[in-house]
Amino acid sequence: MSVYLVNGKGWRYDFILQGKRFSGAWFTTKKEARQAESRKREEGEVGPGPYERVESPTDIDFLELVNRRLDHIEAYKSGNYYEEHVYLARRWVKEWKGLQCGEITNEMVESFLRRLARRVSPTTANKHLRYLRAAFNLGVKKRWITENPTLGTDFFPEERRIKYVPPKEDIHKVIEVAEGETRDYLVVITDGMARVSEINRLTWDDLNLSERYIVLYTRKKKGGHLTPRKVPMTQRLFEVLSRRYAERDGKKPWVFWHRYRSQKTESWIEGPYRVRSKIMTTLCKKAGVRYFRYHALRHFGASTLENAGVNISSIQRILGHENRTTTEIYLHSIGDPERVAMDVYERVTGAKSHTSPTQTARREKEIAVSP
Repeated sequence: MSVYLVNGKGWRYDFILQGKRFSGAWFTTKKEARQAESRKREEGEVGPGPYERVESPTDIDFLELVNRRLDHIEAYKSGNYYEEHVYLARRWVKEWKGLQCGEITNEMVESFLRRLARRVSPTTANKHLRYLRAAFNLGVKKRWITENPTLGTDFFPEERRIKYVPPKEDIHKVIEVAEGETRDYLVVITDGMARVSEINRLTWDDLNLSERYIVLYTRKKKGGHLTPRKVPMTQRLFEVLSRRYAERDGKKPWVFWHRYRSQKTESWIEGPYRVRSKIMTTLCKKAGVRYFRYHALRHFGASTLENAGVNISSIQRILGHENRTTTEIYLHSIGDPERVAMDVYERVTGAKSHTSPTQTARREKEIAVSP
């Protein structure tokens, strides 16, 4: 991307010609930047003019590396993944704005991460490390920079916890308090066991109502390629999508879309959703249940199928996982083999309750009615 916008400053151009990098800024419009870029390409190796500079192609501003990384993610990854990077990138730029990538050392990176681990959490610090390392790796791969200052930095030890999976009753409550399109949106995510990004990009062409399946596309594959998979419809999912199809706007290809105002162009745009993060907070509070996110619905679906005896290969294909080990992370139930094993332990060791049957029954009743 040779011409791009830097918020708060203006448009600039940036390209490499005959081993030299040419960069010009700041232009009021994109057209002005393109015209200036064209003139500079024609001039070839002519020295830099006002507001221009020639840099070594082996180092760039850190802010520029971040912008290029975000452009790359926007082209190859999902909207949620992009928004996550934007959030983290703001913190990096605040830390190292004005520096060349080559000026950022391993010691500086580790000091930044230690502060995050201490003030926020080791998990947050590790997330920054993964994404920051990917940004520098892209720079090295594209030969914009020569070194990755995150190499040699170890991840912090984390306290792993079992992810919260909401019970069926809570999910039903949340869906019931939702209205209109929001309710449809939750049903499609729940019964499709889909990622939010997959539902956001769902189009009418991805529905096969006669054979009752939807086609979901994910970028969670090596290389960022969109990979399709077929997921059969439940009766509830079929009814929701059939109704939406009958009521659809023929000019809009998306199953779910909205009209929003672009901050970049300051114009109204119609298109698919990218992030809808606030909905679950509101709905869970309204339903009076413990907060959970969209992704918990995929965990719920996977665990439900496992409890019903569905083999892990089928669950893996429905979820769209490339590796079986990823699917296993989603399975939170305690299977029969584990229960049988503990029954054997109890029988062999005598680890049985000394409480009377009457006391046990009373306690079980108390647990059943407790909130």
